[in-house]
Amino acid sequence: MMDIVISGASDKPIYQQIFDQVSGQIVRGELASGAMLPPIRTVAKELRISVITIKKAWEALEHRGFIYTMVGRGCFVADLSAGDIESKRSALLEEKMEKDIEYYKSLGLSLAEIIGAVEKYYGE
Repeated sequence: MMDIVISGASDKPIYQQIFDQVSGQIVRGELASGAMLPPIRTVAKELRISVITIKKAWEALEHRGFIYTMVGRGCFVADLSAGDIESKRSALLEEKMEKDIEYYKSLGLSLAEIIGAVEKYYGE
């Protein structure tokens, strides 16, 4: 079953937090191919957020190929091969790293400092 935790303290929009968590669960195999996602209204009610926000997250997941919709039946986890999952995981990594590295560069950090920080925090 899907597990989503929304942080009001995060600078990420809520739909992005949902996208990140659900896509992560899919690439880690916690949500299996073909698994049905709960209805948008149910998720919105449980998380106490707007149906529009959930719809935006589901649309982003569908656009990126993580889920698909069957009209009248609901949304389901896409049937992804191991290669598809690895490709999606790499794409998510590159997207996030590109933004983060640009920010770190703007702070004047060297590659060695960035790598040192990654090693420090990854080990924790």
